Amino acid sequence: MLKSYYNIDAVEAGLDEVGRGCLAGPVVAAAVILPRDYTHEYLNDSKQLSKMQRDLLEKEIIRESIAWAVAEVDNFEIDKINILKASFLAMHRAVDKLQTRPEHLLVDGNRFTPYPMIPHTCIIKGDSHYLSIAAASVLAKNYRDELMTQLGQSFPHYGWARNVGYPTIHHRKAIMEHGTCSHHRMSFKLLKD
Repeated sequence: MLKSYYNIDAVEAGLDEVGRGCLAGPVVAAAVILPRDYTHEYLNDSKQLSKMQRDLLEKEIIRESIAWAVAEVDNFEIDKINILKASFLAMHRAVDKLQTRPEHLLVDGNRFTPYPMIPHTCIIKGDSHYLSIAAASVLAKNYRDELMTQLGQSFPHYGWARNVGYPTIHHRKAIMEHGTCSHHRMSFKLLKD
């Protein structure tokens, strides 16, 4: 079972992002503050959960959390500043939107641009160690998957309802046949050599 907190003495927000390796669409981050005594038997890294499990967990996270927020950085900003900086910016924007100000940030990964006036701790594979990061991972993934499915209705040949913008064989073949669209990240290697 995942841990409820890293720092017992602080209001702690878990942060995670999704979509870093995609060829299209935004990078999306979420921030979640859970009650200190919150526990959950099944909450885990969103990549380990089925869509049905994530949908059920999303409702519970929204209901039970002290505060939560989701934010994005679009493909144009990604192309301007690079994907790593865009991932950190999305996390900062999620923290900006929280209704409760956290006193400590628990960040999934090994690097982070410090958020002004709030200390942070980076946790490698944090979404499989801490509930708040796992909750952020679920909210970010559900939001982004839904967004890419909607965008895919206007660009059906890329198969975004299935690949959500990741570099699958089908997605790359569609880029070769149809070219790119306004949601593609032009700074990424869209086609293999």
